[in-house]
Amino acid sequence: MKWASAAAADARLEAAVINAADAVSIQLDGRQPDLVVVFVSSHHAADYERVPALVSRHFPGGCLIGCSAGGVIGGGREIEQRPGVAITAACLPDVTLTGFHLESDETLTAAAATGDWEHLLRVSAAPRPHFVLLPDPFSFDADNFVRSLDGAYPNSQKVGGVASGGRQPQSNALFLGATMHRAGLVGLALSGDVDIDTIVAQGCRPVGEPMFITRCQQHILWELDGRRPLEVLQELYERLNPRDQELARHSLFLGIVMKEDRVEYGRGDFLIRNIIGSDATSGAVAVGATLQESSVVQFHLRDAQTSIADLDELLGRYAAQNRTRPEGSLLFSCLGRGVNLYGRPDQDTDLFRRHLGDVPLGGFFCNGEIGPVHGATFLHGYTSSFGLFRTRRG
Repeated sequence: MKWASAAAADARLEAAVINAADAVSIQLDGRQPDLVVVFVSSHHAADYERVPALVSRHFPGGCLIGCSAGGVIGGGREIEQRPGVAITAACLPDVTLTGFHLESDETLTAAAATGDWEHLLRVSAAPRPHFVLLPDPFSFDADNFVRSLDGAYPNSQKVGGVASGGRQPQSNALFLGATMHRAGLVGLALSGDVDIDTIVAQGCRPVGEPMFITRCQQHILWELDGRRPLEVLQELYERLNPRDQELARHSLFLGIVMKEDRVEYGRGDFLIRNIIGSDATSGAVAVGATLQESSVVQFHLRDAQTSIADLDELLGRYAAQNRTRPEGSLLFSCLGRGVNLYGRPDQDTDLFRRHLGDVPLGGFFCNGEIGPVHGATFLHGYTSSFGLFRTRRG
């Protein structure tokens, strides 16, 4: 298994593809890759249809997958707010690659009703495949899909990101093979001698104390430890320092404990969800998740410093636990990270290289990130979700 990654910021699409592809070919020692992953910034939107043919000129035998992007990542660089093309490629002996395109959620309804996911995707669950998923935000319910896919392939890893760059339906591009799609989802199943490790950095820190949900209804939180959530939040706000009070006005989230068989909870134990509204009369809070009574939750704050510390700890932990480095990696990072959060480019990729060295890393800035938290796959926001590829152990 051998991976390579590069990015180019040329204003002309042809030049960007040539420069990125040439750099990838050099890293692969001239070998033709089995897999080619390409992300293209919206500056090249007028030429999206030409992308598969241009890339295939350089890598005619590779299984091509990719999408449009608000920013691209390749070769240890994050290219934002300017033209960019990122190409990541891999030679994958003894790995079977199966690409698929789902046009709409109607196909999901049929699969859910019959349980015939293997027929829909043409992917058997027996060899434990892993998935890379690239949905369009306007035409496909990615959140519902990843939950369903977990049920059909419970032992498989799923990573990916929601296509970005477009601001209205039919404005994004999804690439699969020689075809560009404007809607749905493109995905790739990898079976055989390959495993994917995952890191999902949600970039938050807890404030206040863990509490039990004592009354809720779907996504409405009515009571925490028998009290109105807005009362709890008001008391919490008054205890915060001035800087955290400012963060609480625009960067407050609810963390839901995913592993409740412990007394103390740390980084990675929570699924972070948005607080989407509140009602002053009832004191209730609306959360971007389906809630369950007796669940343990805790409020969280997010800022640049916390996001850096979170990813630094997770990458450090992974490096310490895995002496053998992965062969390659894909990074799906939120549009709200990067320069928008840190004030400088390459923050997340620099941390990755500090801990894992020169492992080829490609990806893009997404409208939502796909990755697991404690064994269940979710669609996230404001995260960096890594898929780290290596040969299968044992």
